[in-house]
Amino acid sequence: MLEQIPIVDIQGGVHDAFEQIFKITYPRLISYCKLFIKSEFIAEDLVQECFLKLWEKKRSIKESESVESLLFVMLRNRCYNYLRDRKTLNSEYITDIDNLNELQFIYQIDFTGIEGKSIEEKLMESFKNAIDELPLKRKEVFIKCKIEGEKQKHVAQDLGISIKAVEKHISKAKQSIHSKLIVEFPTYASIIAIILNH
Repeated sequence: MLEQIPIVDIQGGVHDAFEQIFKITYPRLISYCKLFIKSEFIAEDLVQECFLKLWEKKRSIKESESVESLLFVMLRNRCYNYLRDRKTLNSEYITDIDNLNELQFIYQIDFTGIEGKSIEEKLMESFKNAIDELPLKRKEVFIKCKIEGEKQKHVAQDLGISIKAVEKHISKAKQSIHSKLIVEFPTYASIIAIILNH
């Protein structure tokens, strides 16, 4: 997970550290972006801009800051800025117009350039806490498969269990995490689904 990447490596521009950040966060960032932007091409561009911005401001990142949260907040603001600059809310850009008001409520836009704490940061903190509360083996399987992106077959071999056991651990982990998040964030079911199924 991102907490295992030393902040000094990020501040110092260590390429391996940024490759790990990209690998871990890219799928969720794309899914998140597509809440607002329908085009895969535009979503990829906006996400890449965020990674470029992270690289440019790497030396100013504080030890207390969450790199993951920084990326999500930067992307949120870029999505809204993209739509605002085009002065349009038509279906060419918006994934689901019916959900626009809900999205505006969930993702509070700040056009002043201040990238402050947001709901996605709270969600990610609760998500990590829910993972930490899983039984040890289930937590290990979930992190390897869903966070680090390892194939189920490889995880089964590494842990000496069957693929069906891996699938069962993942399923039960998702159920457990979902039940905890939905209690804390009852109106954000669609966002929770994206976090769990990236």
